[in-house]
Amino acid sequence: MKVIGINGSARSDGNTAILIKRVFAELEKEGIETELIQLAGKPIRGCMACYKCMENRDRQCSVKNDFFNECYEKMVEADGIILGSPTYFSDMSAEMKALIDRSGFVSMANGGLLKRKVGAAVSSVRRAGAIHTIDSINHLFFISQMIVPGSSYWNLGIGMGKGDVESDAEGMHTMQVLGENMAWLLKKING
Repeated sequence: MKVIGINGSARSDGNTAILIKRVFAELEKEGIETELIQLAGKPIRGCMACYKCMENRDRQCSVKNDFFNECYEKMVEADGIILGSPTYFSDMSAEMKALIDRSGFVSMANGGLLKRKVGAAVSSVRRAGAIHTIDSINHLFFISQMIVPGSSYWNLGIGMGKGDVESDAEGMHTMQVLGENMAWLLKKING
């Protein structure tokens, strides 16, 4: 089994990546392979509403000059997907929104390529707004018929400067429990 974590932050290896890696630690304890994908510095544009994915049905977006298709292929191959984003004005980063919009369309155009995968949303936040970010990410999971595990609290970590989330004991514990629950669920589904 494999879980990919996609970090939608403009900062590679910042707070959002730290949270994803904390979830990964629990998955890896259970023998589940993990891979972190960083969107920072990789071009990914929003959906152009061309609907070519609905015509072509080739499991790809017709826009070929950015990082989307490479990233989406890894999403389709994975058993589980963690989408992580910092909270920007009470929502996800523009890069994560572009990934979600295009993923949703391509998945639907091809008969539900994300259906029954396990999905988890994670957000880093300075103070407030992360619940909306997590909810926005979960909308992709639910409309794609994915299965979403819970945790001991909302899947967020508080911190502004790089590494600050590591001082958020409750946030780090929440990531641990999320990883445990995700591993349990993946084993039940794929057992």
